[in-house]
Amino acid sequence: MKKLLSIVLLAIAFVVVAVQPPALAADIAHGKQIFTGNCAACHIGGKNSINPTKTLSKADLEKWGMFSEEKIIYQVTNGKAAMPAFKRLGATSIEDVTAYVLDQAEKGW
Repeated sequence: MKKLLSIVLLAIAFVVVAVQPPALAADIAHGKQIFTGNCAACHIGGKNSINPTKTLSKADLEKWGMFSEEKIIYQVTNGKAAMPAFKRLGATSIEDVTAYVLDQAEKGW
């Protein structure tokens, strides 16, 4: 009886894990909205009106060691130099705008 119960519980656990929906990917469309409302003033078209040598192009992001989700999330959240922190946007919006920036950088803005 214990063996049967163990098998049933194991089967239930397997089904629960197997049918879990995948984690939702970042919402690039929402990221574009966040970018337009919060970032475009300084970064329109992937440029940088404050420091023109540090654009959001893939080449510049790679050059400055910023072409990664973790690095962009950190900078958007905490700010750096002339860039203010955007913690108020919340983690989901910051993840979405990060996905948008990386997507646009890949496409060449």
